[in-house]
Amino acid sequence: MSRPPRLGLDLRLTYYTAGGIAKYIRNLAAALPRLAPEWAHLHVYRRNHPVSYAPAARRVDCWTPVHHRLERWALAAELRPYGLDLLHSPDFIPPAAGYRRSVITVHDLTFLRYPEFLTSEARRYYNGQIAWAVRQADAISADSQATRADLEALLGVPTEKITVIPLGLDAEFQPAARPGADEAELARLGLARGYVLFVGTFEPRKNVKGLLRAYARWRSTDAAAPPLVLVGRVGWLFDETLAEIARLRLEPHVRRLEELPAAALPSVYRAADMLVLPSHYEGFGFPVLEAMGCGTPVICSDRASLPEIAGDAALLVNPYDETALVEAMARLHGDPRLRAALAERGLIRARAFSWKHTAEATLSLYRQVLG
Repeated sequence: MSRPPRLGLDLRLTYYTAGGIAKYIRNLAAALPRLAPEWAHLHVYRRNHPVSYAPAARRVDCWTPVHHRLERWALAAELRPYGLDLLHSPDFIPPAAGYRRSVITVHDLTFLRYPEFLTSEARRYYNGQIAWAVRQADAISADSQATRADLEALLGVPTEKITVIPLGLDAEFQPAARPGADEAELARLGLARGYVLFVGTFEPRKNVKGLLRAYARWRSTDAAAPPLVLVGRVGWLFDETLAEIARLRLEPHVRRLEELPAAALPSVYRAADMLVLPSHYEGFGFPVLEAMGCGTPVICSDRASLPEIAGDAALLVNPYDETALVEAMARLHGDPRLRAALAERGLIRARAFSWKHTAEATLSLYRQVLG
């Protein structure tokens, strides 16, 4: 190829959300032009998005919204004039045309593995796209071995078509630089150190109701149990979560922080007694990694990708076994040496995850696909 390869990266999702997939996209966008300055980088934004994540990349503004029923064809028409050699679709659904080669990232297959955890509208959208998307792509990046196994088992994707590329940890998730560094943030939020922490969207897949029931059982046997702090965005069936808090009479002991500024999250992790993430399914599980990076001990589910992320640095529980979750929380709270050991192992484990590695491995995959 006489000219530099033209690499397209679809950033449109970052216009709509700042969640885990958007974080992944932002970090790739910032790193790839630095790692491969000899390539022509074209970044595809939703028109009117006020932010650019990599000034060195050429910006391509498109009207096509994400998750639209005509997205495949509308985006193809918008991208055709740019002659892309490779298009990376980090939210897994590529357009039908407009590129020579295609890489997609599949973060999880919740909609196939646990369809009851999604709205009917979301199920229809994803189920109608995924089989076509994995056939259309020349290569697939998966966040975890668990997602790779699901791609093979549920969709029959050949092993050789899938590359597992773990995600990274943002630099701010680390122990406090100095004693007392977090106190002003905690005072602003009205938090005292030593709470049980959950971080994630309030939706059925995250098993918040199961956590609430286990926490209520713990409090019934130990009135001195620390408060529970729930941090995250409101999701599907959130009213059921609110109803469960009321039914269990936990209002005095549960604090919800639904619009927590991103800059405050490291302080909230560092002040926690423990992070508890009893999800039924996670394609990666950023909260586990972020908590470990901050030196906070973790209890998490033994399902899907979470054991891969946690390694030996967390207590693993069956998300359907509330008794096991009660016992894990009580044990960790009552054993300072165990908390210290898990915190130390978590810090070591967290160092294995970096956005630089994610970007380097992704760039290597691009090179394989282009040949």
